[in-house]
Amino acid sequence: MAFVPIIMGSKSDLKHGQEIAAELAKFGIASEIRVASAHKVPAYVLELLAAYEADPQPKVYITVAGRSNALSGLVDGSVKAPVIACPPASDRFGGADIFSSLRMPSGIAPAVVLEPSAAALLAAKILALAEPALRERVEAAQQAARQAIVDDDRAVRGVKGSP
Repeated sequence: MAFVPIIMGSKSDLKHGQEIAAELAKFGIASEIRVASAHKVPAYVLELLAAYEADPQPKVYITVAGRSNALSGLVDGSVKAPVIACPPASDRFGGADIFSSLRMPSGIAPAVVLEPSAAALLAAKILALAEPALRERVEAAQQAARQAIVDDDRAVRGVKGSP
């Protein structure tokens, strides 16, 4: 069974983390939201990661940290599984804080995805590589998204039936 630990840098990121968890649940993927700051409690982060890494189930980590995103780098450098950084939007620094998620040292490579639903979708796609039932749920979700666009086009044009 696939699993996604969602690790946030602070409790203020909870809404963002909950959005990710809700999207993962749509795919039937279990998740757990945790708070652990790489700046303030790095040993605690490593302790959490050691526990997750001891569990052999397939996983993808999603980190939620903004401003100075050391969390995504620390997690990525400490685990074997893929890491997705999904920093919350912030107007406080004019968007400049996003660069801390985009620029990582060599050997550290978390994917950066800004939308919670897209981060969940990427995690689902990665986990679906080894889980056929999940692959089918991802394909169904993508088909539904495509169909919604076609339906919207028809509605805008006032057309019923096929294009």
